[in-house]
Amino acid sequence: MLVLPRTSAVVAFFSSCFWASVWARALLQPTRAGAFLLGSGGPTLLLPRHRTAASVARHASRSQQRQSSARREGSEPMMCVRMAPSQPHPTKVAFQGESGAYSEKSLRELLGTEVVAVAQESFEDAFKAVARREVEYAVIPIENSLGGSIHANYDLLLRYELYVIGEHDFRVEHCLLALPGTKREDVKKVMSHPQALAQCDNYLRGMNVEKVAMYDTAGSAKLIAEGKMEGCAAIASDLAAEAYGMEVLASNIEDDDMNFTRFLLLARTPVGGFLSPGVAAKTSIVFTLPNSAGALYKALACFSLREIDFSKIESRPTSAQLLQYLRFQQTTGAGGVGAGGALSNNRSNGEERRFQYCFYLDFLAGELDDKAQSALAHLRESAPFCRVLGSYARDSTLVGPISDTLEALSMGIGNGAQGAAAAGAGDAIVASPQRSERRSRARASRRLKIGIIGFGKFGQFISRKFVMDHDVVAMGRGDHTAAADEMGAKFYPQFESSDFFANDLDVVVFAVSILSFEEVLKSIPEKFLKGKLVVDVLSVKMHPRQTLLETLPPDTDILCTHPMFGPESGANGWAGLPFLFDRVRTKDHARTADFLSIWEGERCKMVEMSCELHDKYAANTQFITHLMGRILGKQGLSRTPIDTQGFASALRLMETTCADSFELFYGLFRYNPHSHTQLRKLRDSFAEVERQLAAKEAYLQAKAEIADEDRRRILAEFRILIQEAATTAAEAATEKVASTAAAAAALAAAERAVGKAAGSAGSSSSNGGAGVKPGIEISDEDAAAAVAAAEAAASSSDKGVEVTR
Repeated sequence: MLVLPRTSAVVAFFSSCFWASVWARALLQPTRAGAFLLGSGGPTLLLPRHRTAASVARHASRSQQRQSSARREGSEPMMCVRMAPSQPHPTKVAFQGESGAYSEKSLRELLGTEVVAVAQESFEDAFKAVARREVEYAVIPIENSLGGSIHANYDLLLRYELYVIGEHDFRVEHCLLALPGTKREDVKKVMSHPQALAQCDNYLRGMNVEKVAMYDTAGSAKLIAEGKMEGCAAIASDLAAEAYGMEVLASNIEDDDMNFTRFLLLARTPVGGFLSPGVAAKTSIVFTLPNSAGALYKALACFSLREIDFSKIESRPTSAQLLQYLRFQQTTGAGGVGAGGALSNNRSNGEERRFQYCFYLDFLAGELDDKAQSALAHLRESAPFCRVLGSYARDSTLVGPISDTLEALSMGIGNGAQGAAAAGAGDAIVASPQRSERRSRARASRRLKIGIIGFGKFGQFISRKFVMDHDVVAMGRGDHTAAADEMGAKFYPQFESSDFFANDLDVVVFAVSILSFEEVLKSIPEKFLKGKLVVDVLSVKMHPRQTLLETLPPDTDILCTHPMFGPESGANGWAGLPFLFDRVRTKDHARTADFLSIWEGERCKMVEMSCELHDKYAANTQFITHLMGRILGKQGLSRTPIDTQGFASALRLMETTCADSFELFYGLFRYNPHSHTQLRKLRDSFAEVERQLAAKEAYLQAKAEIADEDRRRILAEFRILIQEAATTAAEAATEKVASTAAAAAALAAAERAVGKAAGSAGSSSSNGGAGVKPGIEISDEDAAAAVAAAEAAASSSDKGVEVTR
């Protein structure tokens, strides 16, 4: 709270108020630091420390104008009995168990007593309550120093897109509770959760009592209290004793005084961007690894090589169905910032692995630290799946929106029913009759006056939601009076900008195109935007952020937003659709929270992200989408009778992106430097794919040519072999003929020799020896030679036959 001197505070606040004469007569009574009360004892001024006396005076002036307007309309003016900051909506935190459970006590230690603790029957109910925006946060136990990890909550961290934003080590102190008046020796039966009974086993042995296992520690105390069960005691916390009016018979009855449970604080948006360099940080991640030798060693080396320490690592089997869900979630872009590549099929040696493991790792550094960024990028090169569960401050330290909320609560700003009770029954604000009733799912915020600059398709789209709980005026180039009247807004043409800003606007929303944003902003006089909350809803963020910071005066709050949906995708409601925002400059935190509550009330997926990081991601998620849709549109694609699901998706992408104006597409390119890089990468990728196709074509052609050349070579070699075989056969035949002729000649010579000899012998015999011609004699040598020639001829004849065969 900002404490003002008593006199100057009153003069600054009340000098121009309608009720100045009333307050002037009241007595000034100082109360607790930073507050003055208005009642029977005197006026009170509650001043949040982020609001100055000047802003309070502006608020008072606006109040006087509202009162005068109400009198002119003949209605009863708003009677303000207490001037105080608008009450924020109750900060609800879910926990598992009955009231008084250890989870609630841990919640109180971490967050204090100002928040509203909401009991849930199961851990999953607590997760669902946060995901469904029934509560803002959840406190969940994740591990116990004696019992080990709570594995079910690890699986729930994977199933639900929640982030760890804090941790708290809770010292478990078991107490023995019984009905008032019960003595320790009267206890015959002790009821509690099985773990609590086991952790107090030595103490219970000394009591010689019956141990009865129950579903919950605080639930046991509740059962005994409601059933008036005498002779029964429960092991629970001292908070449970307060909740159910029981008496603590003994404290710290646990066997081991080093019994600690680590609790995690969960939220829908991360807080890693709020970690300053001096804050001791921790980051929790989960990843899977391929089934290969040394895979875990390589994964851990990503951190150890950069001197990043671990505080926990654990692996546990994960169901195939859950991994399949994560695969779908990751490929559709819902796995969050930390998503890596696509999940593998987890097959090894052609067989499906029966046990598939997820590794949970806590390392002692912030996610955005340079070393951590390098380590995570290195890990994602080998990990099929990697998700950052949260980056947060260690040792029960809180940063980000939760820290601001707790600080505001500690300064006395009410919290729902508790705040109203603290304020007192007489301290209330009577609302005017024109104030609309809040919807149950919207936060209890004040009614804002919202000005929309740019009342085109998107401006009208968001205005239809704004008018449900707030006053909306719009300004644009064309005449949209009929559309504004239909939804309950008031429209001003652009040349009546002075009348538009005369409505004492709280919030000014620029819903113009990216190309015209700077021109429109600089055309508005600075005095019209002074002290207001200026919001942009452009699809790029660094350009409007820089332009707003350079153009607007220092006392103007700046909120850069990007509703990642439009009239088509948000036609059936905004629930679950992403709404990105960055509090670039905020002094009136309550007003900013009131505006954000509009989107929260519609159950948007609230993502707080820096403008720079947004543009980096948008170049991938948005520009590349529009670029591919535009490229497909140039192809003139149309539906066919054999459309596949992939082709149908491509057509839907083409139709959706081409329905947007080309100015939007050009703005995504012109004002996002990452888009230029993405376009260059796309060209390189397109050229690479062309090269791959050309290389494949050349390979197949070369393969065909090589195969043809091999065929021709084989045929040539075969011809040579045939020719050689034919030549060999011809030579063999020739040799056979020659051998046969030689044998025949030899046999003929032998026959002649034999015949000659026989004739000589016959003539000699008939003539009594006188018939032999003188000089013709067959010697022994001639006979031997004839026989040898015959044998040689026969041998040659046999060889010729063999060769022929």
